[in-house]
Amino acid sequence: MTVKYEGSLRCKVSHEPSGQSFTTDAPIDNNGKGEAASPTDLCAAALGSCMATIIGMQMEKLGFDLTGMRIEVNKEMSKYKPRRIIRLSTEVWLPAKFDDKTKRKIELAAKGCPVHHSLSSEIDKPVTFHWL
Repeated sequence: MTVKYEGSLRCKVSHEPSGQSFTTDAPIDNNGKGEAASPTDLCAAALGSCMATIIGMQMEKLGFDLTGMRIEVNKEMSKYKPRRIIRLSTEVWLPAKFDDKTKRKIELAAKGCPVHHSLSSEIDKPVTFHWL
């Protein structure tokens, strides 16, 4: 990943292998324009997309298609300095019915994703599953 600071608290982030790029902005509550995702928003997005990917990998091995799975991650920032993420609440909606054994595998896959393991233990990371 390459980051180029473009001024006015905005950055352009490029993924070299694919050539794709996107913009980040400081949030409105931290002197930014809030016209794009903030760096800490990307942390929340990384957690959700990593969970979806790992759950998808595990379930494909078992013959399940989870197309339509939805994951929402709510980020909460500290009110006091240092400014940091203090909570990432994750909700997972699954598009199929599962038995208890498969549900447990899904839960373990979500909490076993590399991003979940990489985040500080000081960050509260609850995960809620919505089963059909």
